[in-house]
Amino acid sequence: MGRHPRRPRTPRQAAAPAAREVLTLTQSAPSHTRFVAIRARLEAYEPRSGWQTWVYEFLLFGFKQGWACLFGGLMLGLLLTTHLFYPVGAPLSRYDFLTIAALGIQLAMLVFRLETMDEARVILAFHVVGTVMELFKTSVGSWAYPEGGLLHIGAVPLFSGFMYAAVGSYIARVWRIFDFRYTGYPRQSLAAALAMLIYINFFAHHWLPDVRLALFAALGLLFARTRIYFRVWRADRWMPLLLGWFLVALFIWFAENIATFSNAWLYPNQRSGWTAVHPGKLGAWYLLMYISFVLVAWVHRPQAREALAPAPHSP
Repeated sequence: MGRHPRRPRTPRQAAAPAAREVLTLTQSAPSHTRFVAIRARLEAYEPRSGWQTWVYEFLLFGFKQGWACLFGGLMLGLLLTTHLFYPVGAPLSRYDFLTIAALGIQLAMLVFRLETMDEARVILAFHVVGTVMELFKTSVGSWAYPEGGLLHIGAVPLFSGFMYAAVGSYIARVWRIFDFRYTGYPRQSLAAALAMLIYINFFAHHWLPDVRLALFAALGLLFARTRIYFRVWRADRWMPLLLGWFLVALFIWFAENIATFSNAWLYPNQRSGWTAVHPGKLGAWYLLMYISFVLVAWVHRPQAREALAPAPHSP
């Protein structure tokens, strides 16, 4: 990860845009969430110079990431809590409760303006794409849902679509919160075509040769020069986009371990007792992460990073 220098600004100049954003966005259209004003106030804060600024930026990064993970974090908390405490023999099955609770969370986030309508549309798209994949993968025995319920399609409980939606929710929110910009981003038509090939391979490799390695190579070639720029506080940071996808895929793999521990779904090797999800699943999550990113990109449209302002001349 890198830091890109900009023309130095005084604390007053640095805080002014955030302060103006508070005034503007608290009076603006409902396309903005309540988080915008909170974020602007945090960004306007002026800690002491030196190591305190680094610590503050690190804490602000964690806070923003936590906010972006809100939907996924609540879902993961539901899975673990119901696994530990949901009453045995309850009239409403645990899976059905999870479906109703997930829908309630989604509606509450819209009603209380914790999420925008654009983000909700992205989540709906992920729900559909994920459910289609779930129907196929459970039919061929890739994984299974060990508990029963009424709210399901085939062998797939409806709450499972919300797990894919949690990934879409995170990407859509983090894109907006960190004001993503890019350099070296390929044409969206090429990116979309590759995403489609990856999605098809998730199904086709059960009968045809698995071309996963070729797809990884195509990803590397297409995005080798792509940098993602993001703003935590007052300076642009960057990293290779390929690395960013891997870090998110790794986080999802950790979350999947919690989900399988909570008996939300099980892989064949976990049916006789829980074991950690095989690290090889990281590759699958990386490819799914890419598909997720491309879906969100069709809504947000990747923006090129603006040219740097010229540095001031020395006196």
